[in-house]
Amino acid sequence: MSSRRPEVIGSIHLADNLEVLRALPSDSADLIYIDPPFNTGKIQQRTQLKTVRSAEGDRVGFQGRRYHSIVVGTKRFSDLFDDYLAFLEPRLVEAHRILTRRGSLYFHVDYREVHYCKVLLDTIFGREAFLNEIIWAYDYGGRPKDRWPPKHDNILLYARDPSDYVFDVDAIERIPYMAPGLVGPEKAARGKLPTDTWWHTIVPTSGSERTGYPTQKPLGILRRIISASSRPGDLVLDFFAGSGTTAMAALELGRRFILVDSSVEALEVMAKRLDGVDGIEWFGFDPTPHQRHAEQRNAF
Repeated sequence: MSSRRPEVIGSIHLADNLEVLRALPSDSADLIYIDPPFNTGKIQQRTQLKTVRSAEGDRVGFQGRRYHSIVVGTKRFSDLFDDYLAFLEPRLVEAHRILTRRGSLYFHVDYREVHYCKVLLDTIFGREAFLNEIIWAYDYGGRPKDRWPPKHDNILLYARDPSDYVFDVDAIERIPYMAPGLVGPEKAARGKLPTDTWWHTIVPTSGSERTGYPTQKPLGILRRIISASSRPGDLVLDFFAGSGTTAMAALELGRRFILVDSSVEALEVMAKRLDGVDGIEWFGFDPTPHQRHAEQRNAF
């Protein structure tokens, strides 16, 4: 039996991301995706429930059966910075340094801060390096009556070198034509290239993808980004890694990855999602006992 260690395909760091970024070599990451806190001024929170059959339960299900809800855990973090741009700027400067010459940055934010963040990114990358503002549109949650309900996020795309960057059109999963009869059977079967407006559901509440992490993003969004803007074997960096969706998509698509987050809860979620995957190095965090403790908490 061989005792050779498995090839390292990814590393995950429990740390202040600025410290990790400053230690990474220049021109080393082929793609960076980040989903930083949106500076909403709120405590982001997600409560996980499980249901058990109970004649006096608070929920009614199939065929009138009643169920009782049990809270099994709550994950939260503060989404408030006194000076949001001052927090982001040194991290984005490092991101620009770390990107390879053909690399790209996807910066995921929302309508509250996107205008200010674009000006900051224009300053760091250059206005000519701006390629797209992608709108991720969805339909869930409440609908305020005093304005148009905000149902989208913004993703800003910048290239390190706007004259030469990876964008693999052939690797992007196509979407159906709205009127397939107008384009002929061959085009209809192939589908069309997505535009800069992406209609994609949130992570389903009862789906297997759901982790309970407050700001978890769907795998489909990361698959599309990584497929388009990197090649197999490339290195993907996410230094606001949250629930670890970037790692999941990178693994599916044959990319290497570096993830960073300062939250123990975030790394516990990652450890559970990546349980059994060989070739991952953990820094500042031991996934085994945290995985065991997380399972014990969910058992009650």
